[in-house]
Amino acid sequence: MRVFVASPLHSYTGGRGEVEGAGATLAEVLADLDRRYPGIRFRIIDEQDRIRHHMRLFVGEEPASTLAQPIRPGQDVHILQALSGGAASAGGQVLNYDIS
Repeated sequence: MRVFVASPLHSYTGGRGEVEGAGATLAEVLADLDRRYPGIRFRIIDEQDRIRHHMRLFVGEEPASTLAQPIRPGQDVHILQALSGGAASAGGQVLNYDIS
């Protein structure tokens, strides 16, 4: 299957934004990616085996909230990283953005 990887993780995939993955569940796909690209899983999954709060995973077009999420043949996986923080000045006002 195709796995689309957020740009902050491209250092693990040799600069590639699209890689191949294998597995019947999200957990299996992430384990497969970690075999191919050591260390990438830890950037996505925490020590309690949960999706990190700043990461968003999609199977097909549906958001995944658990590693047990099944993946059907032909579905793509998208690994996204939420952005937050920062400030911009707008006429003397400080604007904060948080999309998490």
